[in-house]
Amino acid sequence: MFKTVKRIIDWCGEFKEKLYLGFIFSFFSYWFAAMPVMVAAYTIGMLLDAGRGAGTFDRAWIWKSLVIMGVFVFLRFLFDYLRARCQEAISYELIARDRLAVGDALKRVSLGYFAQMNTGNILNSITTGLGTLESMGIRMIDNFVGGYLNFLCIFLFLLFFNPVVSLIALAGAFASFLCLLLVSKHSVKHAPAEAEAGRNLAGAVLEYARGISVVKSFGKSGASMEAMQKACRDSRDIRLAIEWGFTPANCLHLLALKCASVALAAEACFLGFRGEMEFPVMLMFVFFSFGIFGSLEPISDSAHVLGVIDEAMDQLDELKQDHFIDENGMDIPLTNYDIAFSDVSFGYDSRTILKGVSFRIPEHTTTAIVGSSGSGKTTICNLLARFYDVNSGSITVGGHDVREFTCDSLLSNMAMVFQNVYLFHDTIRANICFGKPDATEEEMITAARAAQCHDFIMELPQGYDTMIGEGGDTLSGGQKQRLSIARAMLKDAPIIILDEATASVDPENEHLIQAALSELTRGKTIITIAHRLATIENADQILVVADGRIAECGTHQELLKKEGTYRRFIEARERAEGWQMMTHDGAAVQ
Repeated sequence: MFKTVKRIIDWCGEFKEKLYLGFIFSFFSYWFAAMPVMVAAYTIGMLLDAGRGAGTFDRAWIWKSLVIMGVFVFLRFLFDYLRARCQEAISYELIARDRLAVGDALKRVSLGYFAQMNTGNILNSITTGLGTLESMGIRMIDNFVGGYLNFLCIFLFLLFFNPVVSLIALAGAFASFLCLLLVSKHSVKHAPAEAEAGRNLAGAVLEYARGISVVKSFGKSGASMEAMQKACRDSRDIRLAIEWGFTPANCLHLLALKCASVALAAEACFLGFRGEMEFPVMLMFVFFSFGIFGSLEPISDSAHVLGVIDEAMDQLDELKQDHFIDENGMDIPLTNYDIAFSDVSFGYDSRTILKGVSFRIPEHTTTAIVGSSGSGKTTICNLLARFYDVNSGSITVGGHDVREFTCDSLLSNMAMVFQNVYLFHDTIRANICFGKPDATEEEMITAARAAQCHDFIMELPQGYDTMIGEGGDTLSGGQKQRLSIARAMLKDAPIIILDEATASVDPENEHLIQAALSELTRGKTIITIAHRLATIENADQILVVADGRIAECGTHQELLKKEGTYRRFIEARERAEGWQMMTHDGAAVQ
């Protein structure tokens, strides 16, 4: 328990001063909360003594006592307000900072990290895990530290009047503390299982939502729900197990406090009736017995989530401290954009994809990469952009190994257009300007015109301010592709990587996209992965990838003269593109 409390305090970092100041305000708040009880008990005692003829009562004291109690109540709420001003915003500030730090960390890890850690795990850690820390972290500290501060204030106050009775209160607090240790131990024990169930549930819901179109098209809604139903059942079961385990210890905690409260009041009355305690003091003890443990009772809720908070902080540390692929990188300005692969080998897990690949791409030239599916074409581009690090060999850009750069420094020199375009759930303007947020209106529109997408944008309801669906689902494939080209054009990077940029679009859109690509690639260093002959035949060099190696390298004409993989590839493409359809009377239609 104390370890987690210290961990949260350390997590506060630069906000520690505000946290400690809040504790001071809490201390005074609790003192001023106790004062009205003392004044009320003293006043009632004076009235009863006067009624018994044991003394006289000054009627003016009633108004004085009301004013004094009013001042104390005001001061209590004033210090409560000051405490809230110091502490309440801390967790929101810290979680916002940490979520941004996690986002930055995820940008700097290898893409292999996302294969090991599925999206559900990351989503659960950033939302549910950090959400628990955000809502309960500082509140738990306030309940725990503030609760015991409150009790300590009242205990010291009672100790001054009667040590014996005050020790009953101390014994009750100690007994409840032992029960809270049981609650904390139970929470810590089950927190990993609860976090795992949460991650599985998040992953199952994401998978179901993403695959809903496939589910509907195959009419398999029942089967598709099985994984999510199992995740929901597992989440329910672990939470019920935690709750059933928490309840007995929590009941014992509350029972210890209630018994101590009754015992305190009974002992005070016993001493008062025996004449060993003044009547006003006895009343004060009785009054305090009803509220002395009020600040300790909610601590069980804090102890209950200690394990969850600890697990959330573990997840946060894991996300923030994963190995950055550019941990030792530097911002390196380039004077040229020559690219060279030297004996590069790479594999995903145990699968070897590239085997001793070497080639050179001079700046301001176009290189086409062709090969069968799974041969390693896209992997070459991923390694150049340093989405992964090579297993052996080296890749240089402008004479510098890509491992010398920071990710941002390296990628500032590259613009990429992929076959599967991803657009953000934002305006068209924000998506086009993603690579250059400070672009002017004129620059954005110029890029959109060059990418052949200005006309269809202006036909949309709000033009460039039109919101598009997640992933760009509210646009056609050709429209998304042209927007991605506009985004790359606006970035105006010297190296352009095109990965099957026209493979899945219709002929009309392909014509527009080819025109846009011609604008994008003018005067750049181009690497293009393509299967269409029109895309690759004018390249300065063509790399033929087969079985993870560079099987052939040369121009279109040079490679056609060889009896090799490229020639067979072109012949197969020509047969595919020159297919014929027979009419019912046997006539061929091209």
